[in-house]
Amino acid sequence: MRSLRSSLARLGGALLVSLIAVACSDNAVVAPDTSASPGVAAFATIPGTPEWLAPLGGGIADPATFDATAINLVQVCVWANNACTGPLTAQFSTTPSAGIGLLTANAAAGRYEASLDLMSTSFLARKTYRIAAMNGNTVVRSILIDIVRGRWALTRTDGTLAPLSAASALPIQFYVAAPLIRVNEVESNGGTPGDWVEITNIGTTVQDVSGFVIKDNDNAHIFTIPAGTMLAPGALLVLDVDPFFGLGASDMARVFSPTGLLVDSYTWTSHATTTYGRCPDGTGAFKTTTSSTRGTANDCSVPNAVFINEVESSGGTPGDWIELTNTSSASVDISGYVLRDNDDAHTFTIPAGTVISAGAYIAFDVEVAYGLGSADAARLFNSSGTLLDSYSWTAHATVTYGRCPNGTGTFVATTSSKGVANSCGTEPPPVTPPVTIEPWAGANTVTEVDVSGSFSSNASGLMYEVGTGGAPDVLWVAQNGPGSIHRMIFNGTAWVRDQSNGWANGKHTKYTNNTGEPDTEDLTFTTGSMAGMYIATERNNQASSVSRLSILRYDVTGNADSLIATHEWNLTADLPAVGANLGLEAITWVPDNILVAQGFRDVTAGHTYNPAEYADHAGGLFFVGVEGTGMIHVYALNHTNSTFTRIASVSTGFPAGVMALSYDRELTQLWATCDNTCGGQSDIFVIDQTAGSSTVGQLKLTHIFARPSNLPDTNSEGFTFAPQSACVAGFKPAFWADDNALNGHSLRAAMVPCVKFP
Repeated sequence: MRSLRSSLARLGGALLVSLIAVACSDNAVVAPDTSASPGVAAFATIPGTPEWLAPLGGGIADPATFDATAINLVQVCVWANNACTGPLTAQFSTTPSAGIGLLTANAAAGRYEASLDLMSTSFLARKTYRIAAMNGNTVVRSILIDIVRGRWALTRTDGTLAPLSAASALPIQFYVAAPLIRVNEVESNGGTPGDWVEITNIGTTVQDVSGFVIKDNDNAHIFTIPAGTMLAPGALLVLDVDPFFGLGASDMARVFSPTGLLVDSYTWTSHATTTYGRCPDGTGAFKTTTSSTRGTANDCSVPNAVFINEVESSGGTPGDWIELTNTSSASVDISGYVLRDNDDAHTFTIPAGTVISAGAYIAFDVEVAYGLGSADAARLFNSSGTLLDSYSWTAHATVTYGRCPNGTGTFVATTSSKGVANSCGTEPPPVTPPVTIEPWAGANTVTEVDVSGSFSSNASGLMYEVGTGGAPDVLWVAQNGPGSIHRMIFNGTAWVRDQSNGWANGKHTKYTNNTGEPDTEDLTFTTGSMAGMYIATERNNQASSVSRLSILRYDVTGNADSLIATHEWNLTADLPAVGANLGLEAITWVPDNILVAQGFRDVTAGHTYNPAEYADHAGGLFFVGVEGTGMIHVYALNHTNSTFTRIASVSTGFPAGVMALSYDRELTQLWATCDNTCGGQSDIFVIDQTAGSSTVGQLKLTHIFARPSNLPDTNSEGFTFAPQSACVAGFKPAFWADDNALNGHSLRAAMVPCVKFP
């Protein structure tokens, strides 16, 4: 983190607020009122906390930072046995009434002021009194003094009294500094290492934020900033709240002073595609940032609207060219933008004065600088060198490669349309969903099937595996932050982590070069976990602002506590650009024998799927779901050279994206589920085998089911079910993984029918 920012590690256990005794003068000590305000001590100079001024203490008033709203009441009582005894001796309020004196918030002097009359007969005998500065009914800070009539004294630290002063009235004066701490950026959906809240200091002096508290919308969810944490002016402090609570799709981030004063808050109703941040930092309104900027200045730039739309790599007129389009509603000046192929030394700079109108297309003849190869890439950079868009291919197109639909769709083989809209007439028709959303098809009884606290948050993908040879069944769980795989077995009451072979804490995932932390969103296997586990991931959590839409394969049979990928299929260039937290969320595998028997159509090849055309592809196809587009894409993965071929694509119709995929290999139907952004609905797809249908051989949406009525509408990112062998009375268990760990639980179960839906 830049500047004075503290780097907080994930902390185990509760963070305790340190109790500090702060000397008010050479002869006095402030005594916290632990009975009326347990755990709140005298945090001198902390914003939001009163600091006693002379004659009660040695604090200094500052009109420039004075908070005239923090305190509205002062009470004086006889103090004995750590409690107020008898009626109040005096009260002072900023809104006085009968019997209550005036408490003045003197902004010009930077202090609160009241005057305690010492000439009352009640002060004839020496007693100890507590003076308490309050916000409503909450004691924010208090001090103990000894008073006899017309005289008063502060108690020394050694228990003796300071010299008595003759006076008819005791001035009660204290200063409160305004908390100048603000929520600056919020990551609520799978940051690194999890959800976080970033705060900043908008003041001009260093702020002590020791004991400040971060909460979401639940007062029981508490993260306390450790003692000794200082925040310089303009500095940013990232607080990893995920060990204590996760931030939901509809939630809030609140900052409280150590005294319980609400300092700042921000509320949202859905996850940001990136993060929510202030623009400008510290003082501006919140908006969806263009990219996540944990610990650095917020990215308030305008999102890119210019994309590669079509590529001619072989024999164009007059040669190879790259076409761009502007997807926004305003013109964009692209002067100085750069087009490259897969070689950074090959550069074509767009001339000064080049403006692309809203919705327009413009092609650049890059062959004057370099030619595009049969296995190559087209990449677009802005004038600052930031990569904006790219597309890679492994062979020349028959004519060109173009996006369908224009600007936003995936690249397909198209006819040449240089400088104008692409010809997308060969695209499959959009899915027409059923008219109504049907009630859940199974039982509505839902049970929590994990031990509370098994996952603090981020449980994402699920896969059920039947045990063989006497081994127990396994519920595999993907956790997206930290990226890891967990092997759960049933102990007769709940699903708990397998304690053998290094699985006790789950196993962290790595890329093929043993680096990084894949954002492990969902998982599947082919013939069983012994043949390898495949995960879908949308980014490297150690570079969380960059999309990396990959399928990774792991050998999960060893004893090591981390897993290094044996293969990576990076699909980023083959899919539409999406936010770094809106990529691959779901994966499942469908065997060749089912695909062939049901006549699955290979849309890319233009005929019925033929497994023989795809070398070493593990005996089936991998279906992946993209959150940002709600699309399902089907791939053949070559395990020899880690290349891939997209076979088909279909929309789920979920406006906020598909979060889980699970193929029932026995009933031959595909489940696609979403989370609370669309109410936890489930799509059921089958391969259309209706003779004469316009979509024969393609995925056909047959049902949309609401979630079980007793399933919380939470961030359920994973879904799977048990095999037919688990059927009892026509039903079998289905499982959901809750990314938010609502009420401490991440795994829930209900029942689904053991029949194929008509």
